[in-house]
Amino acid sequence: MSHTQDQNTLSEEEHKLVLRNLKSTDYEDVVSLMRNIYQVGGVWRKEQLETLLKSFPEGQLCIADKGRVVAFALSLMIDSDDLEDTHTYAEITGNYRLNTHNANGNILYGIEIGVHQDYQGMRLGRRLYNARKELCEKLALKSIVAGGRMPNYHLYKDKLSPKEYIEGVKMKEIYDPVLTFQLSNGFHVKKVLKDYLPYDQESDAYATLIEWHNIYYTKKKTPFNTRRTNVRIGVVQWQMRHTPSLDSFMDNVEFFVDAVSGYKADFVLFPEYFNAPLMAAFNEMGSAQAIRHLAQHTEEIRLRMVDLALSYNINIIAGSMPVYEEGSLYNVSYLCRRDGTCEAQYKIHPTPSEVAEWGMQGGNQLQVFQTDAGKIGILICYDSEFPELSRLLADEGMEILFVPFSTDMQSGYQRVQICSKARAIENECYVAIAGSVGNLPKVINMDIQYAQSAIFSPSDFSFPQNAIIAEGTPNNEMTIVADVDLKLLKNLHLRGSVRNLQDRRKDLYEVRRLPKKPTNGQQPHIN
Repeated sequence: MSHTQDQNTLSEEEHKLVLRNLKSTDYEDVVSLMRNIYQVGGVWRKEQLETLLKSFPEGQLCIADKGRVVAFALSLMIDSDDLEDTHTYAEITGNYRLNTHNANGNILYGIEIGVHQDYQGMRLGRRLYNARKELCEKLALKSIVAGGRMPNYHLYKDKLSPKEYIEGVKMKEIYDPVLTFQLSNGFHVKKVLKDYLPYDQESDAYATLIEWHNIYYTKKKTPFNTRRTNVRIGVVQWQMRHTPSLDSFMDNVEFFVDAVSGYKADFVLFPEYFNAPLMAAFNEMGSAQAIRHLAQHTEEIRLRMVDLALSYNINIIAGSMPVYEEGSLYNVSYLCRRDGTCEAQYKIHPTPSEVAEWGMQGGNQLQVFQTDAGKIGILICYDSEFPELSRLLADEGMEILFVPFSTDMQSGYQRVQICSKARAIENECYVAIAGSVGNLPKVINMDIQYAQSAIFSPSDFSFPQNAIIAEGTPNNEMTIVADVDLKLLKNLHLRGSVRNLQDRRKDLYEVRRLPKKPTNGQQPHIN
């Protein structure tokens, strides 16, 4: 809970300031400081502070002037899997007992930060924030998260929603002593929290869930004997609709990422060309030029998807988007991992329509991607209809195949669906497919859509009788969330009724890679 602001008053040289860890003997100074700065809430009891000092002493920081505490910051560690996006201050602190510290957690959660009014303007709040960042990096934690007040919101609540108020602060049209400070220190707003502090009338009981990412964070490797086998997959059956701006488009994207991550999913899959609504703004140019202008948005969307993967702790397969590089147009899908890394899979086989209407070219890369939830492959739409590609991926250990697709007619959808079912059986893997629904009247070559998204399995006793884990309703915007068990794939490889991979007649035929072609500017790995 942040209560800090920096205004120009006294100079630091006039004082002897020391940054150090808080001690039990500082309690009376902390009480005096809290009474000096707080307009809402009470003060911590000594036993509450003692609990925090005992469980996590290095996380409790202060700045002392000639021995007297004039600024302080309290924090604890939590695990990202236990952090609910919607929570209250009472919940995160164990009903104010400060006993929720998890020594095995991967997130530093800021509980309090405050600066004495006589010392505001000396950048003590910034110094405490920097100390927290150093601690986060030292402990190899993923991020810093905190709930921040919006003390000036009561001045705008009759005309602005919390979201509009936050946007105004971001655009520097509105000043908020807490949020403005947090944004200037590299934090971003992850979510608006309602009733975070019910008694905070200045903020109208709202708070911002803010986050700062540790760019040096590396997810700890899972020991071999504790490898995860249960994986939760989310699929978005995306509604094509008029989208007036990139921000509006990303709001729709974030809605689904938020919804699917709320179910603790490991992956969320979006459809092929899911950003096509943005092409309407360029439609008068003709379809070939319009999609090249659409490609100008791709890098920003990719970066924002990486940020969403980090913020919502979920691996995102960002459908596919056009990429124009070195004079060539490609169709590219991005895997945005929740550890902040990103890799690209180029569509190998553009459809005849993509070639004729847009001048699309095929990529020259095919790879298996390692994730924290298994090895995956990505084949964009038409690529799923070429069995050689998925067989190469299966030989390299692929366990889940993701197929973002875009089809206008039921016949086209049937090709993707039937081929994807076949890929699951012949390669003994799971296959998730995601398509778009609805119409785009002002977008040539993307005007109508037909889709029924689904997750398919191999066909054997351990799997559903119809080999369908889950499927959506045709032509309705919706999400699918379902669990798959990777351990069942291993059992199938060894003891299945049929063993498609094991029983191949390699004495008669083989599928192998040819020497790699030049990449034509394609980037196989993006940090």
